[in-house]
Amino acid sequence: MILVTGAAGFIGFHVANALLARGEQVVGIDNLNAYYDPTLKGARLDQLMRHDAFAFRSLDISQPDGLLPLAEMWQEITGIVHLAAQAGVRYSLENPFAYVQANVMGQVTMLEFARRLKSLRHFVYASSSSVYGTNKKVPFAIEDDVSAPQSLYAATKRSDELIAATYAHLYGIPCTGLRFFTVYGPWGRPDMAYYAFTRAITRGEPIRIFNRGEMWRDFTYIDDIVQGVLQALNRPAAGTPSHALYNLGNNKPQKLTDFVAVLEKHIGRKAEMILEPMQPGDVPSTVADIDTSRRDLGFEPVTPIEIGLEQFVDWYRDYHARGSRRKLRPLKIG
Repeated sequence: MILVTGAAGFIGFHVANALLARGEQVVGIDNLNAYYDPTLKGARLDQLMRHDAFAFRSLDISQPDGLLPLAEMWQEITGIVHLAAQAGVRYSLENPFAYVQANVMGQVTMLEFARRLKSLRHFVYASSSSVYGTNKKVPFAIEDDVSAPQSLYAATKRSDELIAATYAHLYGIPCTGLRFFTVYGPWGRPDMAYYAFTRAITRGEPIRIFNRGEMWRDFTYIDDIVQGVLQALNRPAAGTPSHALYNLGNNKPQKLTDFVAVLEKHIGRKAEMILEPMQPGDVPSTVADIDTSRRDLGFEPVTPIEIGLEQFVDWYRDYHARGSRRKLRPLKIG
């Protein structure tokens, strides 16, 4: 049995789907918060609940009193993929407490839960490329200095890594942190730039381009990310302490304006761009060094941006044409 936190989220939904496809029994946890439209989370859950091997509980992983008592009944769990988090760099400027609660308290609570599971073999969790801050050396490598985060979100993700390393040392829990680089694709988050750009271009509305277009991102298609997550889950961290970190990125950075040009092609409409200065907490570029991920995990992203964005635009049109109003049908277990 595999536990996936943030199962109604973008990456969590795809990871849970992939685990079910390979025959795993999956337990999903999500608090279904309203950071973005909960109906999209409900639509993802509807897809997962079609599987007999999937069970769901609506739960806040940062609340020990709600989570820890479940360890006794979930002793069959052999792997945890912890993806639940408060996402978004800019929102951390508005609501810093949400990030400390969900990302820091949530990480500690999940690791306390993990150490109560006698059959657990591996704890895999989400970190972020944002931990590299304004690192001038590119591409970003795991060995690079990450002591100067540029946002509270990045600081909480770096804290997650340190907390996991501590639990690996104290309790021998094999832990692996995955630094994701700008994940995109179908069923994505509406607060992400590619989703917001698609919505605006489709409606004939202007889009805001920060740093006056001098932004580079290692856009990574969701299927490639899922491949990396499952490969990491299959390979518990070795050594003492048993903690490892990996970059999961496309390793082919795109200039943001070039990214928009591909979107324009697939949408069939030109974008009206408003060029603005850099936003607080943002960084001009993220580029992943994935040599270690290739060597240890066999990770190899294969989806070019042209194909990935075509898949997203096709999904976007279909999803919004059908309407996003769906009824949540969470299955309580235990």
